[in-house]
Amino acid sequence: MPTDRLDLDNDAVTMPTLPAEPDLDSAPRVSVVVLNYNGRALLEVVLPSLAAQRSRVVETIVVDDCSTDDSLAYLREAWPQLRVVPAGGRNVGVAAALNAGVRAARGEYVALLNNDLELDAGWVGELVAALDRHPEAASVGGKLLSYDRRDVIDSVGDVFTRSATAYPRGGGEVDHGQYDEEVEIFAPTAGAALYRASALAAVGPFDESFFAYFEDVDWGLRAQLAGYRSWYVPSAVAYHMGSATTGGDGDPRFYALKRRNTIGLLVKDVPMAFIARNIHWILGHQLLGLVYSVRPGMFGVHVRALAGALRAGPVWLRARREILGRRVVSLREFNRFVSA
Repeated sequence: MPTDRLDLDNDAVTMPTLPAEPDLDSAPRVSVVVLNYNGRALLEVVLPSLAAQRSRVVETIVVDDCSTDDSLAYLREAWPQLRVVPAGGRNVGVAAALNAGVRAARGEYVALLNNDLELDAGWVGELVAALDRHPEAASVGGKLLSYDRRDVIDSVGDVFTRSATAYPRGGGEVDHGQYDEEVEIFAPTAGAALYRASALAAVGPFDESFFAYFEDVDWGLRAQLAGYRSWYVPSAVAYHMGSATTGGDGDPRFYALKRRNTIGLLVKDVPMAFIARNIHWILGHQLLGLVYSVRPGMFGVHVRALAGALRAGPVWLRARREILGRRVVSLREFNRFVSA
């Protein structure tokens, strides 16, 4: 781990630092991309945990999505060696910010991180070793635990279901080692995962029409359809604060995006044979979601989300023709990562 040494009253104090931008003539092996939107306090947690990695992080990029707090001032003062990339001239959303980070990254492997994380010191090294072990894999993810309750699982990979949606595997369970085996998964969450840069280029960018939520599931589906794999690595541990930036389902805007984008997954990526076989599960999930939106006062929001999906339909259908036209897996292969 690179360090700076300061002499204060003749006592040597070792301060962890993130590396400066590397020589442009030699591409780093691992680029780390941290997304930030008004997350100044969150950066105070995630960046020191990156600096403390046992495996050297040779390029760290913070993609700032038009923050209005003092995030940029904090980065200039506390982490001047970092590369800060603006996502755009306005708040462009998670998918576009991810794409900006991927474009800026020069490493063979690219770690994509939300800002509401704390990483164990071995996180980067364990995931790099896993991608080396699994050359067929496009991505790997580790064990995400709750930041506030560190014996509770946040996610150990995403699960794709017969309802044509996804949820965090193991979410909410107390961790007593039941997910301590390295196994193949559908996809990791892009909030804490390592990707092969060549796979990011081959599968294509995150879909910016999703803005936020399920953009990583959409990418994972496209990767699976193109024949790529993904693995879960239990030894790579991180702690997730959960919706610290967006506010989650309590925010009508993000509640609507979740409901709209589940339709996007279905329209863009799911083979027709799968839809026909599981239509009762798909319709049931959508109808139950509409009913459940009444209790939190989100029924109108949900209806507007469905209207938004209808407006996006023509764009998603055009994307579907290209995505499924490049599909290389059979329905049986597609079903191997589908859960109830």
